Amino acid sequence: MNTASVESHPRVLVVDDNEDAADSLATLLGVMGYEVRTAYDGPEAITAADEFQPAVALLDIGLPQLSGYDIARHVRQRRGNEVLLVAITGWGQEGDKLKAREAGFDHHFTKPADFGVLLELIDRELKQRATQH
Repeated sequence: MNTASVESHPRVLVVDDNEDAADSLATLLGVMGYEVRTAYDGPEAITAADEFQPAVALLDIGLPQLSGYDIARHVRQRRGNEVLLVAITGWGQEGDKLKAREAGFDHHFTKPADFGVLLELIDRELKQRATQH
């Protein structure tokens, strides 16, 4: 089984240049049993995605140096559809959502994201992906 696939402690990468927001979300996910890594800018996120091999990446769009769109394209190029990519961003216009889909995101949440809805989505998507492999 791939280390990034559904397991007892799925890996989640949280990327946001607002360190408090990233750390808070990471803490909540950790309490829920996920193995979590955080990154606060684009290059750090690329490195973390390559090294950590997450099953889920929760990405802000407006980041220093590289955007969440750039990170999503990188992850898709490296790992195809095996990673659930979710945009969690203040950019919520229809054009932003279209750009997110074009970059490879599976879902788009406008901040502030409802944590319960986000957890349900992650759980459902990971279970669905596990049955497809």
